[in-house]
Amino acid sequence: MIATSDAPGDGLGEAPRGATAAGLAVFVAFMAAGYAYNVTFVQLGVTDLGRRLVGLDDAQVAGAMALLAIVTAVVAIAVGVWMGRTGVGRDLVRKLRIATVVVAGQTVLTVLAPLVASEGAFLAWVLLTALALGVGVPVTFSLTVHLVPVRRRGLAAAGVTAIAYAFAPLGSGDWTIEPLARTFTVGMVLGTAALALLAWRDLPLVRAWSRQHERPAFGIGRYLRGGAGDARGRLLSVLALLFVVFFVDSLGFLRLVDTPFYVAETWRAAEWGPRLTIAAAHVVAAFVGGTLYGALGERALLAWVLGAFVLVHLGYQLDAQLGLGDGSALGIPILYAVAVSLYTVVTFAVWADLSTPDTIGLHAALGVAASAWTATFLATALALRWAAAGVPFERHVALVNGVALPAFLVLLVVIVWPRPRAEVAA
Repeated sequence: MIATSDAPGDGLGEAPRGATAAGLAVFVAFMAAGYAYNVTFVQLGVTDLGRRLVGLDDAQVAGAMALLAIVTAVVAIAVGVWMGRTGVGRDLVRKLRIATVVVAGQTVLTVLAPLVASEGAFLAWVLLTALALGVGVPVTFSLTVHLVPVRRRGLAAAGVTAIAYAFAPLGSGDWTIEPLARTFTVGMVLGTAALALLAWRDLPLVRAWSRQHERPAFGIGRYLRGGAGDARGRLLSVLALLFVVFFVDSLGFLRLVDTPFYVAETWRAAEWGPRLTIAAAHVVAAFVGGTLYGALGERALLAWVLGAFVLVHLGYQLDAQLGLGDGSALGIPILYAVAVSLYTVVTFAVWADLSTPDTIGLHAALGVAASAWTATFLATALALRWAAAGVPFERHVALVNGVALPAFLVLLVVIVWPRPRAEVAA
């Protein structure tokens, strides 16, 4: 086995005191802000922008979301390959500079979003957003090998998840493009300034972080240690499973958002009580997920993730078909918050743990852009098409379960399938 010390010196010269803690804090803050932006502003805000301000029908908005997914994935994979071939995956300063330009561009796009008024302008905005996402995903996720030691990745992912998902219910209940743009613009301006400071000032902390990927405690992923079996097979398995999870989540949640009966007294409640409860569920589940991430093997971990989603959507289907509640009960929304937090923790930790500094850019591109985001936006497009076709809520959640249940049954078979000796030893 490879030693996993994350001590500041670790054979590469002394780093400033607290360098690891500072790196963790920067990573958590940056990634939480980015995830909150992409999930809330891009997924929900862009749908509102196309429908309400531009006046497109659901089928047209669905096409734009599919375009967003495809372009994001293609650009991300190209950037990930480029990072590996040119050595950018090992160059923290270059990545910070690219990230600064990306966030600055996203800030401009955020300011301009409420001004978009024609279909042509909307499609141009979507393409530019996809370009920014495609460049940003492999660059930002690859910061993990510089800033987060392997044994702290569950904790870091829990922090990202807790902050990002606590924001959604505690922020404005109005998920329309104007208030979302105002809220995110302020934070993004500050974030751009902070990134520019790190990227262009020769700070001792940045010099220390830029060497940390050379330490096995940072640069060699958890699932690559000790001859841990077929890394490529593990990568493909996680890609497939998280594609299903993100697809099921978005396909179900986008319809819930459009069904006032289920959101008026929960995520969009006028009172603080329900929203605080959901936010607290997200935070607690995130740190439970972070603990589980470090304690469980990937098979058991992913079984929990997908199993929770299956349970959630079965609950919504039973409620819709049998009339079990009045839309104000918090049981299912809390379980939903738990399921979302669990899979998000995995998403922010697992790609680096399947990678080295030379492969993290491509693996993050495949995992986040080609798997997670593609699933998210394709599911968004499909949900909009079903809404346009008049598919009733009960039928919609039944179709979601038609995807989730078979996937979970396949996963159960995988869990009990004998593992290779190398994987067991790992």
